[in-house]
Amino acid sequence: MTAKTFLTPKISKRNFNSFLWHAGFLAFAQNFMDIDTIVPAMLVEAGGNAIHIGIMTSIMLGGSSLTQLVFAPFISNYHFKKPFLLLGINSRIFSLLGLGLILYFSFQIPQAYIIWLIFIFLTIFSLGGAFSNISYTDILGKSVVHDSRKSFFTIKQVVTGIILFFAALIAKQVLTISEYPVNYAYLFFIAFGALFIASLGFWNLKEVTPSKMIVKTPGHFLHMVKKEILQNRKLGYFLGFINTMGISITLLPFVILYAKEFYQTESADTGFFLLYKVIGSVVAALVLFIYAGKYKYRYLLYGSAALAFLLPLFMMFSLSLFAVIFIIGGIIFTAYSISMNGVLLEISGTENRALYTGIAGAGSIIPAIFPLVGGWIISQFGYQPFFILFMAIILSSLYFIYKINCKK
Repeated sequence: MTAKTFLTPKISKRNFNSFLWHAGFLAFAQNFMDIDTIVPAMLVEAGGNAIHIGIMTSIMLGGSSLTQLVFAPFISNYHFKKPFLLLGINSRIFSLLGLGLILYFSFQIPQAYIIWLIFIFLTIFSLGGAFSNISYTDILGKSVVHDSRKSFFTIKQVVTGIILFFAALIAKQVLTISEYPVNYAYLFFIAFGALFIASLGFWNLKEVTPSKMIVKTPGHFLHMVKKEILQNRKLGYFLGFINTMGISITLLPFVILYAKEFYQTESADTGFFLLYKVIGSVVAALVLFIYAGKYKYRYLLYGSAALAFLLPLFMMFSLSLFAVIFIIGGIIFTAYSISMNGVLLEISGTENRALYTGIAGAGSIIPAIFPLVGGWIISQFGYQPFFILFMAIILSSLYFIYKINCKK
């Protein structure tokens, strides 16, 4: 092994900064394509209903993870993952450009095709994210020294939170400068440019540590999953956690639909909802950054579960408090993102990290199907049964959090 295969503090710092560069511009892009507010609002404006929202949410938040069952075996067979990381993010850049063009020229496209074209590009965007996420987690775990990981996650949340706040203000203005579909087209064009700049951070990464685990087929992958779960019981409990608590980030798109159906909210209101969500995310990131050396993932897991359980109660008993609902939604998103990624890194090792990322994605079955079931329940029985089911699943996550018992 030559010297260049070792991870030095200098290389680690370079990669740390590259990941932050990507995170910062990605945060800017995210507000213009926010999957909790912008995308569902755009879909409703295009004629979507509860079923369409369910399909969209499954594609964006759940279904893409299941495709890691296919991607993880393929990517795990390669020592270096950077080419796959670049392929994934470039496909997402292309899809954002496509969405912008569809909306901008929608007056020339038959109305019956608009929603289908939107779904096609959302699927490309989502699959690109699933493809790159496996590589991202593997490279991050082996390209930034262990002692800097928690600092990275917290600094990332602070930096992205601040950028998200100012980007939300800009997105709110863009939504009001024109009517649908042109205003949403502008949003996706801006997201396209920002994500392109964000991708430069990935080009600057220096991946020096090889990692390879031979995975021949999806069937072989499933066999390895079973073997890893038997050898590492925390992995099984982690899968239970993401299948229960994972639905917490699927609720807000349905809140957007609810607001449009019962309160006839408009584009300006969507901008406010986005801003409220960002405020919650920024506050949570700042608090976690301040206490980065003191809090444990275990308490973060419990706290986010409690907030997720309370969220539907605000919908059922305080129907007009949308500001509170989206602020709490932002807090939940930040807490879940930090804790899930942190715990995954802690229970995995260098050689099996890509495999574990694939397992976490392929194992996210309930978050993948819950939005579809939820959309059907809402269309048939209304919102209250949907909220009750949501709360019951969130409550069950407490068992898995207790069994994981993360010490860090």
